[in-house]
Amino acid sequence: MSENLKNVTIIGSGTMGNGISHVFAQCGFSVNMMDIKQEALNKAVATIGKNMDRLVAKGSLTEEDKTASLARITTYTDMAEAVKNADLVIEAASENIDLKLNIFRQLDELCPAHCILATNTSSISLTRIGSVTKRPGKVIGMHFMNPVPVMKLVEIINGYATEAEVTSTIYHLSERLGKVPCVVNDYPGFISNRILMPLINEAVLALQEGVAGVTEIDTIMKLGMAHPMGPLQLADFIGLDTCYSIMHVLHMGFGNQKYAPATLLANMVQAGYMGVKSGEGFYKYTPGSKELIVSARFASKQWKI
Repeated sequence: MSENLKNVTIIGSGTMGNGISHVFAQCGFSVNMMDIKQEALNKAVATIGKNMDRLVAKGSLTEEDKTASLARITTYTDMAEAVKNADLVIEAASENIDLKLNIFRQLDELCPAHCILATNTSSISLTRIGSVTKRPGKVIGMHFMNPVPVMKLVEIINGYATEAEVTSTIYHLSERLGKVPCVVNDYPGFISNRILMPLINEAVLALQEGVAGVTEIDTIMKLGMAHPMGPLQLADFIGLDTCYSIMHVLHMGFGNQKYAPATLLANMVQAGYMGVKSGEGFYKYTPGSKELIVSARFASKQWKI
């Protein structure tokens, strides 16, 4: 039962990890946030504080609730200490299969027997992750969307061995967080990224082949298809390295050439152009500026009258 989940540990304090920690703490849970560096944890707590300040300014959170929520978050660099009393652990590390498998091997050894092990993976097989533990029935996907405090969806992914009771518990827990849970099964990319990433990849291919420029591609999808953000801007926001990794998972998982990552996407990642996180992708990002400026590398491909 979700009511029995009181102590939650989040592994990873990056964008997704601090967002998940924010939501749980604000909903009254005791949260242990773990990362390998204290500096990263301090930055994450500061980010959560700033995001809560925005809610206070909007009137959707009181200053007292903000203070109480932040007090529920404890940071750790020692995994054993962070998880020793956990009822639920959510791994939110980088989208790297070897890293995730290593983390789950450790969690299986360190966590209490009753603890549910969840992952925020956006594409990696839950069955594969569960297979490295002695509790595959208690391994499940809990895929939050970015930004976590704002986005309502939680994509819940069943591995081959995930127990129905665990799925039910995580489903109702997601509702307690004010989210809308949707349950899917374990196939490459699940539903969200099986559909989204080929769309983004196709937009990159259209740019690569000179069909249209960055602005034109994004504008057509925003104004013609009612997308709030164009696919190339969205790719920058997600991180081009993450997009590439997910396309690679789809390509390998299905063995179908239609899922092969665009060469342009691969080249940009190899060159270090990751989007917002690196300061440049399809667009150029300047701290503090909200103006959307096409990267100089693609500006010449925009249609000029």
